[in-house]
Order: sequence, then C-alpha cells, then structure tokens
Amino acid sequence: MSIIKSYKDRYDKKQVERMSIDAYLFDGCKKDKSFYATPHERILKAFGKPVEVDTSKDERLSRIFSNRKIKTYEPFKDFYGIEDVIEAIYGHFKHATQGLEESRQVLHLLGPVGTAKSSLAERLKYLIQQEPFYTVEALNKTTGKMEISPIYESPLGLFDYADQSELIEKEFNIPRRYLKYVMSPWAVKRLKEADGDISSFNVVKIWPSILSQVGVTKVEPSDDNNQDISSLVGKVSIRQIGIFDEADPDAYSWNGGLNLTTQGLLEYIEIFKGNIKTLNPLLTATQEGHYNGTQLFGAIPHQGIILSHCNSTEWKAFKNDPKNEAFLDRFNVIKVPYCIRASDEVKIYEKLIVNSELKEAPCAPGTLEMAAQFSVLTRMKKHENSSPFLKMEVYDGKNMKNKHPSVKSME
Repeated sequence: MSIIKSYKDRYDKKQVERMSIDAYLFDGCKKDKSFYATPHERILKAFGKPVEVDTSKDERLSRIFSNRKIKTYEPFKDFYGIEDVIEAIYGHFKHATQGLEESRQVLHLLGPVGTAKSSLAERLKYLIQQEPFYTVEALNKTTGKMEISPIYESPLGLFDYADQSELIEKEFNIPRRYLKYVMSPWAVKRLKEADGDISSFNVVKIWPSILSQVGVTKVEPSDDNNQDISSLVGKVSIRQIGIFDEADPDAYSWNGGLNLTTQGLLEYIEIFKGNIKTLNPLLTATQEGHYNGTQLFGAIPHQGIILSHCNSTEWKAFKNDPKNEAFLDRFNVIKVPYCIRASDEVKIYEKLIVNSELKEAPCAPGTLEMAAQFSVLTRMKKHENSSPFLKMEVYDGKNMKNKHPSVKSME
C-alpha cells in the first residue's frame, strides 16, 4: 500500500458519520457498549491488552521486582524505568471505568523536572485520539443549517436521569450511571425550538483531534493576579452580542478547555502556577459532573478526563495551604520519580540519540554507560553504611555476590 493511499484511507476512516437517535439507541447502544463508552473506557481500550511478565524467570528482573509479575503495555514500550507509574495510570482509568472515586478525580502527575511527566501526558493525548465518540447535532434556526454541539456532549445527556434512566436501562441495557449528566444549555435551546421533539437531533460519530481541538486540548495557567476562568469555561463572543442576548447559548464562545473536552481529555500544565481561584470550575466538573459558565444559563455537563502535572515544590506549597483542603480530595496523585536503574537510563539516552542528528555520529564505547551511571549517582543519597555506587548496582539488578563477596542476601 502506498503512503498516499494509506493517508487517504486514514482520512476517510475519521470522517463524521451521522445517524438518528433511534438508530443510535436500537442499532448502536443496545448491541455495542462502545456507543456510550466514557473517555476513561476509550483510553483504557487504547492501552491495549497488557503483557504479563513473570520476573522470576529473569535473573536481573527478579532482583528488581522481587519475583512478582508485572504488566507492560505496547503504547508505553519506549518508557523505561517507570513500569509502576504506568501501571498506576492504568489503574486510575480502570477504577474510573467502574464508576469508582477515580472517575471524579483529576489525574495528577507529580515529580521533579525531567521525569517524563510531559511525555506521559503527550502519550495519553495520543491514545484518546485512537477511539471515536458520539455527540449530537441539531438545526440552528438562525443559519438554517445543522450544527454539531459545540461542547461535544453525549447523546445520553438528552434524557432525564430521574424519570427515564430506569426505562433506558431496562430497554437498552445501559447502566444508569451513564445517564447522570445534564443536558447542555445549547441542547436545551434546540429542544425548545423543536417543541420537545428529540428526534430532531441527529447523533454524530466523530474522532478526537488535537489538530482541530476536538475532544482534546491543553490549558496553561493564567497570571497569578488574574482570576479569569474563561480559559476553562469559555466566555461571551463579542461578535454575537448584537445578534443574541448575552445569556443566550448562541452568544457564547464555547472555546474553554472544559467545553472542548466534555467527552475527551484536558491537560492542565503547571496547574498551581496560576491563581488558585481559577481552578474552582474543576471542583464542580469533577465532583458533580457539570460546571457553570460565565453567563446565567444552565449548567454545562462534563464527563471528560482532566490531567495535570507539576513539580514537587509547587505541590508541597499547594498541599500545605489549609485553604486548598477542598481540592486535595479531587486529585489522584501519581508520583513520577527519576529513573534509578543505570541500564534503563542508557536506553533513554539511546532513544534520544536515535531521534536526533547524532544518530550517525561516532560514540566511544562505554560513553553512554558512564553518563547514565553519573546521572543515577546524582540521584542517590549518601549514607555512612553504604556506597552510592554499590546502591546503584543493586537498584540495577546486578548480582552483588560476584562483585562483592562480603555482601549477604536478605534471606
């Protein structure tokens, strides 16, 4: 297959597909759970089936992992020395798919500079784009055209949880927890214009795209003195004020991070560098599944993944401030430590070199090993009863009895 044909096939695969509400429920949801899958379920599917490694069968790994079984994942095969971190991230999404507390928490990566936090975030944003999701489309009477919901909400949000969840669960085998989200102000207006005829909505299958800012985006902290929350919840569009009332959903610019990732993934980088008051929408979005905009209309639904990261200093300052107590339970903190295995540190250097112009440059034997050992040694604490170099060898899974006969096993 030529690269041109491959590109065209990929492009055709990700085109928008439309269906009626009836087709979505009867031909889709009733037969296939992926039609109403949450973002956590979609990203978990993109992880792929884990490969279980029995470390007891490998002399080096058995010493590192104490003979226990570990799991590896194909999308993270080029991340070295952080197997436990990746498993913890997988566990967060797995528990979230079960409707546990993780589904209402921000996934927060914590660690010093240079520990692959940003690389992990980029990989997760790549994975969320591998599975499509479904949203709604309705007629805009002003333009006379059908338009996709600007916040990409779930079609199940059109149904009332209190009155219809039991019937939908019985008829279509959709668990009630998938219907707990409110209808967006945009959808409420369209439903009123259609005199309550829900069949006026179409269901649209679309793919998350970081290029189009559909279902995946990034938010950066604002100035410390700025309390503007529009980067998260959107704001009124100046162009539309002369056409619509300020409180009309059609006058709103739905370009906030939470708006774009209702069923996707929002990355909030260096989350604690801005004004802490700007994070308030995250509290209601995670805890209640909806949040308020900057205008007086209905609540806006949110069931997406919120991913953040920062360094240890910022987290300590945030955690030690008693005013931030309400936020602490909203964060599931996963620590991303430095790599302390010299052999894996060498693999990291090799990966960096392969992706640079130094790929073909000559390199003296042992150079990378020496650089890796130096880096790992700087991460070791010196104790009176142990040598840093000896500790490095132990952490790397080396057999110390051959090199240091005086060393005794823990048995």
